[in-house]
Amino acid sequence: MDVNGIAGLATSMAEFSANQAVGIAVLKKAIDSNAAGALALIEAIPGANQAPANLPQHLGQNVNTTA
Repeated sequence: MDVNGIAGLATSMAEFSANQAVGIAVLKKAIDSNAAGALALIEAIPGANQAPANLPQHLGQNVNTTA
């Protein structure tokens, strides 16, 4: 293999690494953006932060496993 081939291979490997780093950064930004949007939707639900009011005490105590 000649010197030009080795230099070309090294250049293409460095370019691939840079492209991969940029792709990962974009993916992280997209995940953060989606997480912020989901949190905003959850907070927009009325009463999502509060305990249910005026419900009988027996509700939520048992799980129907035969249904």
